Amino acid sequence: MLKHVIVSTLALAATAGASAQANVPIYGYVVKNSYPHDPKAFTQGLFFRDGHLYETTGRNGTSSLRKVELNTGKVLQKADMPQEIFGEGSTAVGNDIVALTWTSQVGYVFDMKTFKLKQTFKYVGEGWGLASDAKQVYMSDGSSFIRILEPKTYKELRRIQVTHKGQPIERLNELEMVDGELFSNVWGSELILRIDPANGSVKGVINLEGLLPAAQRGTLDPDAVLNGIAWDAKRKRLFVTGKLWPKVFEIELRPQTR
Repeated sequence: MLKHVIVSTLALAATAGASAQANVPIYGYVVKNSYPHDPKAFTQGLFFRDGHLYETTGRNGTSSLRKVELNTGKVLQKADMPQEIFGEGSTAVGNDIVALTWTSQVGYVFDMKTFKLKQTFKYVGEGWGLASDAKQVYMSDGSSFIRILEPKTYKELRRIQVTHKGQPIERLNELEMVDGELFSNVWGSELILRIDPANGSVKGVINLEGLLPAAQRGTLDPDAVLNGIAWDAKRKRLFVTGKLWPKVFEIELRPQTR
């Protein structure tokens, strides 16, 4: 699977940068701030709400939902998931937090204030990432498709395929809605895609190479990769982190020359 990811990532980078005809902008970054992050947190989902980060973590036995103080990285509130559950992406829907599981084919709906479990829902296949806007919930499953869910029942309404120049881009992972665009990590890479949520076309590629070199990740775990996007809509701040990373970064995007 890792070989497949590497090949897909290289193909994406090549097609995104090889032809001016595609006119897909490539973005670099400037680090505006960095904040502490629990280096044991296997980050799966991340979003920003009312001054705090909310995070879901994965792996069997360590999966959890957390409310985190941005400036200190302190976990202010936590709900552990069952030992057999591998937690995945999460997003805010109204006053609830919706979270996925990897292979259990069940989603959780938590009360955002109390973290109490309110309900569960079923889906077919794997759960990876989640994002939402005022009308819909967006779900990734590791493929090139994004599922569109109804925000009250969480039933699938339709799917869009994420493509660049007609080619599908697979391993879509953590999702975030940013000013009307759907941002998606590409699992195993240092890239984030900017996606048109109406039709799945790639509108831009964010290259975060060098943000946190492997030597600074504090672990030899090969899965300590970039994963986690949060958007502060009020102050227009973009946050990113990774699995088992010791930092959350606030970044500003800068167009790169071809």
